Amino acid sequence: MPDIETTRLILHPVDSAEAGRIHNRTPTAEDQWAADYPFDGDIVALGAFVAATERDGEQRPFGYYRITQRSDRHAIGGIGFKGPPDNGVVEVGYGLAPSARGHGYATEALSALTTAAASQGVARVRADIAPDNVASRRTLERAGFVRVVADADLLRYEFSVG
Repeated sequence: MPDIETTRLILHPVDSAEAGRIHNRTPTAEDQWAADYPFDGDIVALGAFVAATERDGEQRPFGYYRITQRSDRHAIGGIGFKGPPDNGVVEVGYGLAPSARGHGYATEALSALTTAAASQGVARVRADIAPDNVASRRTLERAGFVRVVADADLLRYEFSVG
């Protein structure tokens, strides 16, 4: 499966071996990671990815992608699908190492992943966030997502393809 490239980023679909290295925080000499990567959100997401792969087999293209800066080739975060499409809908999650936040990388990665989902026939992309997650709310809105559910515990955003 090829990388997804944007102006500033590379979204690399990880396999089980790389997922294990990131999850266990055991880089090899070939891994180039920002000093604060992986952060706790990556560990949680990769744990779910590894469990899904063990249970259901290969997840790509609806798996986890390492976010890497093109400029220095350092991994700065992750983005991915929380499973295969269900009736044309996929859910996404994402996160960046603290040092990479505030530069628009999450919006850029989310827009690229949404385009990739559309190329696979997905009709809608969904993301659920906590109401107090202002940064994520802004990321989703900048990427063209619209809030469709709001309550005390959850904000749900969707992007309709086409």
